[in-house]
Amino acid sequence: VLPGDLVIGADSHTCTYGALGAYATGVGSTDLAAAMATGKCWLKIPETIKFILRGRLKKWVSGKDIILFILGQIGVDGALNTAMEFSGPVIEKISMDERFTICNMVIEGGARAGLIEPDAKTLQYVKKTGEKRKPRIFKSDPDAKYKSIKEYDLSDMEPQVSLPFSPANVKPVGKVKGVYVDQVVIGSCTNGRMYDLRAAAQILKNKKVNSKVRLIVIPATQKIYLQAIKEGLVEIFIKAGGVFSTPTCGPCLGGHMGILAKGEKAVATTNRNFIGRMGHPASKVYLSSPQVAAASAIAGKIIHPADVRQKTEDR
Repeated sequence: VLPGDLVIGADSHTCTYGALGAYATGVGSTDLAAAMATGKCWLKIPETIKFILRGRLKKWVSGKDIILFILGQIGVDGALNTAMEFSGPVIEKISMDERFTICNMVIEGGARAGLIEPDAKTLQYVKKTGEKRKPRIFKSDPDAKYKSIKEYDLSDMEPQVSLPFSPANVKPVGKVKGVYVDQVVIGSCTNGRMYDLRAAAQILKNKKVNSKVRLIVIPATQKIYLQAIKEGLVEIFIKAGGVFSTPTCGPCLGGHMGILAKGEKAVATTNRNFIGRMGHPASKVYLSSPQVAAASAIAGKIIHPADVRQKTEDR
């Protein structure tokens, strides 16, 4: 996928590609089959909500915290049938992996797509993929009309956690601390990239997972898995007490390898925490960044990463 592409996929999180400046949206399986057979797809052009993000992120705060914070502000239907466009100094500074995470979860706000204007980071990322086609760079016009424009200064934002049973039920980690957990999942299409694994490994290095916690790590792709092996990250996770799965949705949608039993609680870097999402209807899922997830695996309860590693510093 390149900037300027139009992408449809039979998964709601197809919107992840918006981080490249592509319009990507999920469709039903029948719609996808029809597009594959005819080469055509009927799409309604949505209105756009623009999010301008300012400030300087604190240490331990990442792209996952940004999108959780925004969902907490607008709700699960706050961007219904729109495109969410992200811009501002914060977006310019964060990594491509974090941008993918932000666009991945716009569907949790009801949006059809997430969009980030391509810049030098985008083009450098695309170049590394080896794609031969030339990207097409689209930008919003200076006089573009938006459904609404929302501005946030994120300088004082702490790591965020989504409590059951909604991605928009968001609180700063400091107000959730002390919730004991049985399982931690680091990975998925939301947070299974190199930035995520490096961030979690930084916290887990020379630490041990709590004896009452299962830590499951799921790289997003085999390429990422191999890179994590080369960088020694896999060894860090395993020595800490974690286990690996090959790339899969796995426990995220209650599929396998990490299905929660009745009454169990999990911290997960996944994207949804509805009733029964990861197993038994009486289980609970708390959504967080890889940093909070890794720290919680060590503590056995939801905790700020700074409490297990070092004093908080500016990023």
